[in-house]
Amino acid sequence: MKFVIYICCFIFSVTAFSQNDESLAKSYFDRGEFEKALISYQNLYQEKKNNLNYFFRIIEIHQQLEQYDLAELLLKEKINGQRDGQFIVELGYNFQLKGNQEEAEKHYNEAINKIEEDPLFAYFIARRFEIHALIDKAAIVYERAMELRPESNFYRQLARIYGEQGKVDKMFNSYVNYIEVNPTFVHQAKRLFSEYITENGDDENNSHLRKALLRKAQQTPDIIWNQLLSWMFIQQRDYGKAFAQERAIFKRAPESLRGILDLARITIEQEEVETAKTILNYVIENVMEPTIVLDAHKDALEIEAKHTPKDNYASIDEKYKSLLEFYGRNVQTINLQLSYGRFMAFYNDKPKEAISFLKETLNTRTSRVQEARVKLLLGDVLTLQEKFNEALIYYSQIQASLKNSIISQEARFRVAKASYYKGDFKWAESQLKILKSSTSQLIANDALDLKLLISDNKYDDSTQTALKLYAKADLLAFQNKTNEAITKLDVIIANHKTESIMDQALYKQARLFEELKDYPRAEANYLAIIENYREDILADDAYYRLAELYSNQLAQPEKAKEFYEKVIFDYADSIFFVDARKKYRALRGDVIN
Repeated sequence: MKFVIYICCFIFSVTAFSQNDESLAKSYFDRGEFEKALISYQNLYQEKKNNLNYFFRIIEIHQQLEQYDLAELLLKEKINGQRDGQFIVELGYNFQLKGNQEEAEKHYNEAINKIEEDPLFAYFIARRFEIHALIDKAAIVYERAMELRPESNFYRQLARIYGEQGKVDKMFNSYVNYIEVNPTFVHQAKRLFSEYITENGDDENNSHLRKALLRKAQQTPDIIWNQLLSWMFIQQRDYGKAFAQERAIFKRAPESLRGILDLARITIEQEEVETAKTILNYVIENVMEPTIVLDAHKDALEIEAKHTPKDNYASIDEKYKSLLEFYGRNVQTINLQLSYGRFMAFYNDKPKEAISFLKETLNTRTSRVQEARVKLLLGDVLTLQEKFNEALIYYSQIQASLKNSIISQEARFRVAKASYYKGDFKWAESQLKILKSSTSQLIANDALDLKLLISDNKYDDSTQTALKLYAKADLLAFQNKTNEAITKLDVIIANHKTESIMDQALYKQARLFEELKDYPRAEANYLAIIENYREDILADDAYYRLAELYSNQLAQPEKAKEFYEKVIFDYADSIFFVDARKKYRALRGDVIN
């Protein structure tokens, strides 16, 4: 036993010593101390003659020292009796460094011809070409090896090379072939594909990828090709075509419902109203799981409420009541009950009925989290009615019941917001300071924005008149009294021109103008911010919003490019930077390769 322990310790110490020697050799090389590195690698190679990494590093050092004849001698010794053509590639490269291109090409061709004898060495030969940036020759090797030995899998290597060569169609085909052999690569492939395709479905690269996927789907039917096509159509914002692919997947594999549900969520977020309705109706008609169907009904009613005239609210109200009557008011329908309460309060202008309805919902047997969600909405409706003290009671109950949870942090933010609405800025600020370190980035960001609004403006006027007006306008906007909120902001803009809140008043008002589809007045406000407050915190927001206006509503793509460009070059740390760059490149018609 002692002998075994001794042997293990000896092996460990030798291994550690070898690793230390290798680290030292690498350190010399990286620092450009090639003479010291050469001695170290020669010693390492003497110990391990089968380690070709040491051998090639010795060759590289001789080449760095311009000792080409020594490198040539070592390579010729190695080539004698070897079937592996990678040493011939290296000898050819050595001639290239010496300036003898004719001799170099002769050896390169000799190495390439070696795979005719044994294609198993193709990877090592091609890899040597790649190391020296001779990618065209590497591609020849990989391609010929796969012709000679079809079971070889060099699709990934070839795809990378084709990408570098700008042969995007061949690159996509190779990656698609590689996915067929290694399906787990699909997630990485999406990241690679996204570097080449754009939101423009007519882009040449998009066309190449679509053809590659369709061709593969015809040759070897598999839902993975439908999934990739759906993903590509989503990138192009062609949600109808994405849904066609997801429908095909669901028909072949009914358990694969996730894609349809994700697509429904995306279309809702992007306000692709008609497509979202079509998807949700498909779920309602074809899915058997009651909870999923209920959520689809809920989402469909919320879309209808958001995008329908008030004249239709009575019909929506009846649909909610009919569903709740059919499914019952129980733990399974909590989401639907919350949705109905929100509809009554924020759309149908029936906050009192909403409060009564939600208080009844609290009598339903629910989990603590579900109860907290009901109380959170109940607090919001009470805030809507300016019953701040009663709202604060419900928010505080959530904080006591679910300490340190995300929903508890949401409740604390609502406490701060309610306090801010009623002009208690000191208490609001104390709550917001705590939330700056929230585990939810969204809550932390919202808390920081509101805290900055309060702290930046509370000292301009001892009576805090402008800040109180702004908080009132904010509350009116929350109450869906958009025109009244705009009028309140007009008072700030007219009477508080020298105060720091001006840019925020202009920006808030511009966003409300957009809600009313009054785009020229929104444009005027954003331009005023840029002209007068370009050094302030909302300047990048104004530039980006203007670019969006020009691109999406005012049909002025050249102006949109100008303002996206300002975000890209003048506000590199802006949260809009990535989107601005992407949209700018799409407007400019860049070909990604």
